[in-house]
Amino acid sequence: MNFSDSEIVASIMKDNDYALAADISQADVIFVNTCSIRDRAEKRVRNRIQEFKSLKKHNKSLVVGILGCMAERLKLQLLEEEKFVDMIVGPDAYRDIPKLLTKVESGQKGVNVLLSQEETYSDLNPVRLDSNGVTAFISIMRGCQNFCSYCVVPLTRGKERSRDASSIIQEAKGLFDKGYREITLLGQNVNSYKDENGYNFATLLKKVALINPLLRIRFATSHPKDISDELLDTIAAHHNICRSIHLPVQSGSRSILKLMNRKYDREDYINRIDAIKKKVADCAISTDIISGFCDETEEDHRQTLSLMKYAAFDFAFMFKYSERPGTHAAENMQDNIPDNIKSRRLEEIIALQKDLSLKSNNKDIGKTFEVLVESFSKRSKEFVSGRNSQNKMIIFPQKDFKPGDYVQVKVTACTSASLKGEAV
Repeated sequence: MNFSDSEIVASIMKDNDYALAADISQADVIFVNTCSIRDRAEKRVRNRIQEFKSLKKHNKSLVVGILGCMAERLKLQLLEEEKFVDMIVGPDAYRDIPKLLTKVESGQKGVNVLLSQEETYSDLNPVRLDSNGVTAFISIMRGCQNFCSYCVVPLTRGKERSRDASSIIQEAKGLFDKGYREITLLGQNVNSYKDENGYNFATLLKKVALINPLLRIRFATSHPKDISDELLDTIAAHHNICRSIHLPVQSGSRSILKLMNRKYDREDYINRIDAIKKKVADCAISTDIISGFCDETEEDHRQTLSLMKYAAFDFAFMFKYSERPGTHAAENMQDNIPDNIKSRRLEEIIALQKDLSLKSNNKDIGKTFEVLVESFSKRSKEFVSGRNSQNKMIIFPQKDFKPGDYVQVKVTACTSASLKGEAV
């Protein structure tokens, strides 16, 4: 989502006669687009912006701006702590950047952290940054109002609001016409999408899939409480909607899910896993897991491990709980699991997921998949890489393939992270 927002900022800057600098030392303006989902992300931003301090010593007119969720969460506090920063701009205020730059040029600080009640950027044509010309992101909605007790997103991104479906379909058509062959529909919770004309996420997904059978569609991220049978039936009915669903579970324990305010319990989640496997039989399932949330016991942890085994996740994003100021958990619960226990539980989760990923990939050996070529392999120009519908990266020998080509590839070997194969 932040990458997509950076493309929106680039579009706004381009429309105001700015161009991307080839090298950071040549830049007149540096923006850092930030995330506040975990403390580690904010620490990385703090370290990163210190590098710009020395650049500013050599270029007094250099403008440094902090954008996004961290700007929204900390607001003026950032200007007090990082005095060389010139601009603080929240995720709904990017249209105001040119005006804020004028303010900075007059010797003032530029600040706008007002959240919007409406979709803010639906009419903009994003500048595709670092694009391979094959894959692209489309933001379809913003904000979240699930208010999970640990999560800062509702505070930094505001309430849910959806783009008009026609603008999304138009953007997807435009990308296909330019040669893009895969798009990812983005939102904090895409399957709660609903525009003013009555489109829900399933009907939007169908409309985008019908643009052209050569256009692949992915989406992220789904909330388990909103992943409907209608949506699963839509995925199953269209070959070009990828067989890959990211379904964050966070914990396998009913009591921890209740403390997290996730609005589903263990049985509800298992029901959705069963529905996916029944309706979209070849679908890969990935997830997010938090270890060491407030009051988590060893039994709660074992419940998470057992649910991972039941779901047989293909891959996962796994983290230690990081208390975020302003959230319900920070203000009403104790972060009472020692760090060494959080770390040990996380290591066990990672080890199990590595085994599950390897088992999943081993099952693919001997199968043939349609792969969309994205680029050369990072290790050798003699190989190309691309993903199959299940979002698994497959590496295979180059035979005059180019990015954007669809290739039938038979899997011959694997690791826990990727597949290797031969074009057939």
